[in-house]
Amino acid sequence: MSDSGGPDVTHELRPPWDEDPDDLYEHAPCGYLTTLPDGTIVRVNQTFLTWTGFTRGELVGHRRFRDLLTSGGQIYHETHYAPLLRMQDEVHELALDVVCSDGRQLPTLVNSTLSRDESKQPRAIRTMIFNATERRQYENELLHARQIAEASERRVRVLQQIVADLSAAPTEAEVAEAVVRAPESAFGAASSSVYLVDGERDLIYAVVSTDPTTGNWDDMPRSSDRAVARVAERGDLHVVNSVAEARSHFPDLVESMRRSGRNTVVLLPLTTGPTDEHSGVHTLGVLAFSFKGERKLTDGELRVVRLLGQQAGQALDRARLYDDVRRREDRAIVLAETTRALDEQHRLLPRARRVVERLLLKVTDWAEVRLQVGAAPIVESAGGPRPDDILLQQRIEKVTAAGEPIFADDGDQLDCSVLPLTARGLVLGTLALRMTPDRRGTAAERAFLTELADRAGLALENARLYEQERQIARTLQRSLLAGDLPSGDTRFALETHYQAATYDLEVGGDWFDAFLITKDKLAVVVGDVVGRGIEAATTMGQLRSAVRALASNEAGPARLIEGLDRFVERVESARMATVAYLEVDLSVGEVAYSCAGHLPPLLQAPAGSPEYLLQARSAAIGSRAGNRVRTEQRRRLPAGSRLLLYTDGLIERRTRPIDKGFELLAREFARRRDAPLQGLAAALADTMVGRDHPDDVCMLCLTLGTEERIERTIGADRMQIALLRADLRAWLVAHEVEPDCRDAVLLACSEAVANAIEHGYRDDPFGTIDVVATVTAEAVEVRVTDQGIWRGAVSDAARGRGLQLIRDSMDQVLFDRSDGTTVTMRRNRQETS
Repeated sequence: MSDSGGPDVTHELRPPWDEDPDDLYEHAPCGYLTTLPDGTIVRVNQTFLTWTGFTRGELVGHRRFRDLLTSGGQIYHETHYAPLLRMQDEVHELALDVVCSDGRQLPTLVNSTLSRDESKQPRAIRTMIFNATERRQYENELLHARQIAEASERRVRVLQQIVADLSAAPTEAEVAEAVVRAPESAFGAASSSVYLVDGERDLIYAVVSTDPTTGNWDDMPRSSDRAVARVAERGDLHVVNSVAEARSHFPDLVESMRRSGRNTVVLLPLTTGPTDEHSGVHTLGVLAFSFKGERKLTDGELRVVRLLGQQAGQALDRARLYDDVRRREDRAIVLAETTRALDEQHRLLPRARRVVERLLLKVTDWAEVRLQVGAAPIVESAGGPRPDDILLQQRIEKVTAAGEPIFADDGDQLDCSVLPLTARGLVLGTLALRMTPDRRGTAAERAFLTELADRAGLALENARLYEQERQIARTLQRSLLAGDLPSGDTRFALETHYQAATYDLEVGGDWFDAFLITKDKLAVVVGDVVGRGIEAATTMGQLRSAVRALASNEAGPARLIEGLDRFVERVESARMATVAYLEVDLSVGEVAYSCAGHLPPLLQAPAGSPEYLLQARSAAIGSRAGNRVRTEQRRRLPAGSRLLLYTDGLIERRTRPIDKGFELLAREFARRRDAPLQGLAAALADTMVGRDHPDDVCMLCLTLGTEERIERTIGADRMQIALLRADLRAWLVAHEVEPDCRDAVLLACSEAVANAIEHGYRDDPFGTIDVVATVTAEAVEVRVTDQGIWRGAVSDAARGRGLQLIRDSMDQVLFDRSDGTTVTMRRNRQETS
């Protein structure tokens, strides 16, 4: 029975003819080979002979199976086929190409078995060979289709990445950088370049390339006959497939294609609008890419290329809108910042300089402001290189005469724009500038420059008026200050300084005065009236006159302040004014002082640290709430003392405590203890407040005579020598000692002190040295004394040329070693007969 339940008849089925085993072998639907273990063919069927064109005699006993394979097949036979067969006695479906008698290659699939004898030794190899021509063709077709699909997928991925990059690119330059990389990754291009259309200047210019040697990088008019311009005008893709085709359509490409070895060039317009509606297309640029050798783009690739052009065009359009908005914002910011920066400067010259600085920072590479506001023009310029002066002057004259700007165009010989600086219908001067390349020629930039020049002109005119009014105010203010101060008396010297507030046009209320009450009594006063303006200045003048009227030889500072309290009952505007008043008895060197609400005077004696005179203080004049008890303080001052009277503008700052201001003033005053009196107050003002300050500064410095004898004690430290020299030099200068004599004394004294430190106190860093100097009309005498222990003789101790320098510098040198060491030196001030 069969599996289906019916009778089993398979044993009764016989073919209606007799099968010949030899015929089955010879004409089997596959090739059949029998070879020895070394591969020598011993038997082959007719099917194989028919496929390959060999005769039986050419193969049997003469050829091995591997001899029929290609070179690669023979290597594979050696490395894979034979080893596998020996190991597992069979191999299946190995793809090998058989070389036919006429040289054709026949794709085959090979199955082989290895038979062995009773001792397991290889005996023969039986091989079945199937014709795989159609299968190979099918596989190739599948492979080709796969490659096409992979290439398409790769292009899609590249396009997606490019689209993502374009979406993230905010500027034209970044869009161009993203687009120029696409042809190489998507199509295998050898090089690519991006050109952009400048509608305002009617130009096409190259912006980026992967190989700048393959293209023409000169700017071209949009009407040019060059290939890029023509494709931009048509707005359609063009593929140049050969040099011959380029010669016919775009001759300008021929030389670059021949030189670079490019045979295919693609010119793709970067457009906005739908690609299938030419009427709505607007070309913003051109992407040119090329291939080495001939490259046939498929329809699918061309569709991707066109899509790339559309995506890039839309990104460019978006970037240009963004760039336009950003430039508008930048221009607005520049205008606002420039206006604010000019408002920070009230003076004309600093404002002109600030205009140039702002332009160089944001807009130009060279700028000049020229103002005709006086006999000589005010000129501020910066940057470089400077344009031709003759051409620039000619353009400035034209702009000044016409009152209209002249902008530099492409090809302009001067390459410099000149705009008038106008205010209230008048041309004050000109603004000349050279734009940076990315900002030249556009209408928006010209409008921006025009507005900038208008703002600058108005700001400079306001500064000019400010200068004019400020000068008037300062002239009035100085006329109200003390005029002729007493001088010519060797017993004292005066130095004054007034510095008006930088940011205020109004007259201030700070003042100083000095006058002789008698020939032996000097009065000095510094005050500050509340408020500003003409009323404060008038009050200041009245108060100064009242001080002079109330001062007398018998009154004294306290009674004078009391008199001012009565004065303010009639002059209400003087109420709460502050005054520091001093009277100096020149015959005995005694000072009497009183401060009514004013900052304390600062005293610097010839020796020691400066100190503030904090006694005899009371409330401001006319105060209704403060201490109205007026007192005075007296003090003897040695010759050479200096007193500084000042107003609050010198030390008060919103950014620091007033104690810090006092500390700084004392330190700076001490540092200048030996400086000449002339210029001392101005130098202090420069250090304490500078030139830009919000309040008036008024100072008066008084010096009382000079020390006839100077005595100093210093530590055994070489650093002290420089301080001693400065102190001694100032003392000698004050006594008008001749330069030759002064220099000799300084040298000898320095050498003597250095010897005392080095040899007397070699083992005692805490030792002290006394220096005493006296001056007469005939000579200067200096005595240097130490209590140290010298080793060896004095002449031996003075190393080098120290002792010799002392003897050469001074006319007389004496040494006394009875109690420590004393060196007495004398230098004559004039020749003796």
